[in-house]
Amino acid sequence: MQAHSIQDRHQLRQFILAERAKLSLEQQSIASLNIIPQALSLIDKYHAEHIALYLPFNCEVSPLPLLKQLQRQNKFLYLPILHPFVKGHLLFQQYDKETAFTTHKFGMQQPKLDVRKVKPLNEIEMIFTPLLACDKTGNRLGYGGGFYDRTLALATEAISVGLAYPFQFIEKLPTERWDIPLNHLILGDTK
Repeated sequence: MQAHSIQDRHQLRQFILAERAKLSLEQQSIASLNIIPQALSLIDKYHAEHIALYLPFNCEVSPLPLLKQLQRQNKFLYLPILHPFVKGHLLFQQYDKETAFTTHKFGMQQPKLDVRKVKPLNEIEMIFTPLLACDKTGNRLGYGGGFYDRTLALATEAISVGLAYPFQFIEKLPTERWDIPLNHLILGDTK
């Protein structure tokens, strides 16, 4: 079965998760390095200084090598936190060498909430998002929780960039009315 022939979102998620689980650590690492030139080029194009990234989970393309590069460029970097009061929403908190981490209810790492370091969404210029699948028109399939769709719906000024492996790109995704398309997509080759 090919990803592009699957029309059911749940089946597509299962297929992509299985494919991603087959990747070796070396392939994941290569892909994470291969996204850097395109990501830096986009950041330069938009003159972005305030950039949100994510902590990789479950074999996702890792933005951490990019994060290290951006630290050297003195960019302001932010990581997502599950909103403590608004269910299904994310906050973005500034990341620096003092950032402490905790594990949230879905088993993923996030910064320990420090309200002094939370950045309003309208001040973030670029948001790098994880995804399970994406298509040529920028549609993004996430895990089904809607966290990034809600965030991108509110962060109307931010440039959204999906990070994925080539096999996560399919011709046309089945979409829902609440899906928010991405502005850009970067595919990290595993070779």
